[in-house]
Amino acid sequence: MMVFNSNSFSLKGKVALVTGGARGLGKFYSSALSLYGANIFVVSRTEAGWDEVKRVVEEHGQQVFFFKKDLTEPGAATDIIKAVVNHYGQLDILVNNAGMQIRNKVLEFKDEDWRKVIDLNLNALYYLSHEAAKQMVKQGHGKIINIGSMQSFRAGKYIFPYAASKHAVLGLTRAYADALAPYHIQVNGLAPGYILTDMTRSLQQDPVRGPEIAAHIPSGDWGIPENLMGPLVFLASEASDYVTGVMLPVDGGYLLR
Repeated sequence: MMVFNSNSFSLKGKVALVTGGARGLGKFYSSALSLYGANIFVVSRTEAGWDEVKRVVEEHGQQVFFFKKDLTEPGAATDIIKAVVNHYGQLDILVNNAGMQIRNKVLEFKDEDWRKVIDLNLNALYYLSHEAAKQMVKQGHGKIINIGSMQSFRAGKYIFPYAASKHAVLGLTRAYADALAPYHIQVNGLAPGYILTDMTRSLQQDPVRGPEIAAHIPSGDWGIPENLMGPLVFLASEASDYVTGVMLPVDGGYLLR
């Protein structure tokens, strides 16, 4: 039986795989997990941000390994899981963070842009979760954390594949949570609200939508990446062992209105 104490949030001795873990919100996820004791395995398509993440993780006293890979390549998921197990010998936490967003008007949206977003945001997430689950079942434990969005719950009239993919991530989170619970694997999601990042820069600067979004948030303030770090650590730790199938909004109350 688990005893709750100050170590319940510790990730010491754990290995966390973070896709897109060197840029954007991903670098904050890598930082948070390493701060609480996890060794980090970052997968990204380019080497951008690697030096900064290496410095931060090592300052926290943990190891980091970088694996350059396009998640949408055939066989990428198998290669990635093999690499993390070969390097660290285990995989305890998977954070499916990598994603993209393309905006356009409804009648002008291109088929190729639909495919790009769905391939990364949904298909790659599914394949990697599937391969990770095989390893976690062998171990008898694991945490899969899928990064959702406000568009897991709401419409996005200029970001159709993004909204579709994030709705699907919510459904996949629930389905995998149900299927993997007997193996002591928890599958949850984190749904960032409107956070000040490069991805949301166009919205921040939009003279109409920017103020509208701020007015919709009860506090009136956009979030910052650090707001997501505590909830992520909770979902990655033993403290959340009886929590599964949840998409946790970290939105300052945006969905209340």
